[in-house]
This record gives sequence, C-alpha cells and structure tokens, in this order.
Amino acid sequence: MARTKRDRRSYSAGEWGRNRVRVFPDPKTGLYQIEWRENGRRLTRSLGHRDWTRAKRQADEAAAGFAVHDPNGKAEAEAELLTLGTLFDIYGEEVTPTKADRSRRYDRVAMRMFLGFFGLDRDPATLSQRDWDRFIRARRVGKVGPSGKPVSDRTVEFDLRFLIAVLNWASKSRDENGRLLLDSNPLRGLKTPKEKNPTRVVLSDEEYGALLGVSRQVDWRFHVALVLAHETGHRIGAIRQLRWSDIDFEDRTIVWRAEHEKTGYEHVTPMTDEAVVALEEAAQRRYPDANDSPVLPAPRDTSRCASLSAVRYWWDKAQKLAGLEPKRGRGWHSLRRKFASDLMALPLKVLCELGGWKEAQTVLRCYQQADAGQLRKALESRPRVRA
Repeated sequence: MARTKRDRRSYSAGEWGRNRVRVFPDPKTGLYQIEWRENGRRLTRSLGHRDWTRAKRQADEAAAGFAVHDPNGKAEAEAELLTLGTLFDIYGEEVTPTKADRSRRYDRVAMRMFLGFFGLDRDPATLSQRDWDRFIRARRVGKVGPSGKPVSDRTVEFDLRFLIAVLNWASKSRDENGRLLLDSNPLRGLKTPKEKNPTRVVLSDEEYGALLGVSRQVDWRFHVALVLAHETGHRIGAIRQLRWSDIDFEDRTIVWRAEHEKTGYEHVTPMTDEAVVALEEAAQRRYPDANDSPVLPAPRDTSRCASLSAVRYWWDKAQKLAGLEPKRGRGWHSLRRKFASDLMALPLKVLCELGGWKEAQTVLRCYQQADAGQLRKALESRPRVRA
C-alpha cells in the first residue's frame, strides 16, 4: 500500500565523487531505493522493502563493494553531477552537526522545505532570480513550508539566508579530487525581502513589576530567570543553561559560555544586587552542595537544565496570574529589548559587552527603542535662540 505522507529522509555512504551511494524512499510506494553512479550515469533500483536500518546497511555494503572492486584500482576520474539533494546531504553531514541543537533542527526542516520546492535532482548551479522570486511568493502565502500557513517577510528572509549560506559554503569547498562543489553561488547579490514594520515589543516597567509580583507563585525557577533576564539583558536560552560553575559570588560575575550564546561569544558580566539576591535566596539554598549542576534545573530531572518549553510555559502562566492580556511579541525577548532601551545612555561598546551583543549595529537596529519621555526630554534639552 502506498504511503500517503512523503518521507524525505535519505542516507549516503562512501566518498563523494568516488563510491558515493544513497538510499531514499520512493515517494509513491515507500519502498527504499538505492542510487549510485556508473560511467557518469546515475542508476537507481528498488531494494524492495521499507526497513530503514536494513537500507542503510545495504548502502554501506554497496559503497564498500564499489571501493574494493573499482576496475581501475583508483578513484573514478569523472566528476559526479552535483544535485541539490547531494549538496544538502554533504552539508548536513559536515556542517550541521557543528551547530547548536536548535540550529540543527532548523537546518533539517529548511533542507526538506527547499528540496520539496526545487526538487532533489535540481542542479544548484541553475538556480536563478526566477526561482528566488517564485519561492518568496509561495512561502509568503503558505504554499511551501512546514506549517502550511502564510509567514512574514522576516521568516522568508531567514530561510533564504540559510540557502545562501549553503551555496556560499559549496562555492568554497572542494571534493576529494580537489574540485569545487560549486564554481560560484548562483544567487549571490539577490535581495532578501525585509519586514517593513517588524513587531519588536519592549516590556514596560509596569508589566515587569506585575510579572515580578507573581513570579514566585509560578515557580521559584521562573522568579530567578525573570530577574536574571531583566538584570543581565541576556537571552533566555543562555540564562536557562547557566550552571553554578558559571556564577562567581565573590567577584559578583557571570560567565556566559560560547556554546550557549547565539553569537558564539563567550564573555563575563558583573551582577547587580538584585541578581545576586535572586540567585542566593531562591536558587542556591535549594542546592547548597551543587557544583556544576544547573542553576535552573528541569522539574523532573535536576541534573538537566530547564527546557525552552518549560520557561515559555512559566511566562504564559505568569501573564495570566498578573492579569496581562496576551500580546504578540511580548515574551522573554522583550526583556532584552528593555535592557537595551533602559541603558540607551551608555556607550554602545559598554552596552554590547553587558548584553552579549557582538555588533553595535544590531542593538541600534533591533533592540533600542526611544520612548515618548526620552524624545520629549531630548527636545527640551535643545539650545534655544531667543529673539
């Protein structure tokens, strides 16, 4: 019986350009197919089953057989035609594993999306402005993508930047025979769509006070996370993965590890009195003997850090308890924008070090927002010419 949902998984074995073998499911029957190259031609045959583990084992055996029984006793001289499916396979094997968990998951979703839209066998060198524009139109209205719903230009831009990154990487990487995977990026220089009015909510002092007032009712971990997010300006992804070895109460500093920072930037920031009190009173007393254990342990497994879904759940619960109406864009990141806006008077270099930003331009473009009071104060401070 044919599968109703198309399975896009694939597995490659052997060396690219020599004894590369790939197995993948037939989209109509679900039976696994094996694909290889012979005398410059791509050949495919059915394996006759739907066992994924068995299919991968057969791919490994076939690749080993091609390597051993090479009629010339050396690597095939002719270059294998690079397809989009093969390029994503290589990128997924060599680059994606070096990224953080969230980025790895996004890579897999994005690759499936682009393969579904452009096709597994598409030659990436033939991508053009027409393909670029066609994808933008389809992605905007939800004709392509995992959710099947319309998305903002910001999401479309994010997807296209991933595709550009893969093509740029391919234009600088060589196969086992020293040949570039791609001579050049065919989409270089094309403009990505820009969100004209992005939603960038800054949490107000009143809203923060309301959330702080109910924070201990939600969970002691939420209270600590909320205070740290407000006092340090860091992302919740970095805060929830803090460990006690990162906290220095003597010097009153926090080490932000590179592997937990979106920018990969390891740095040290001082703690405010509020941050120290929150850590000492609400967290350390519960784990007085902890060394490298999480500052915000998971509810069911104290050896692991609280998950992203847990901190999101705490935020939603706190909003309800505080009587705040749900507002699009008002989440953990609105505290990061509040931090940048509250400290607008600081030199940008100092602010970037405190909040963990690598580029000052990012702060100006995406985080700092002047309120009505600041605008009025600036106008009142302007020198006046009297008649």
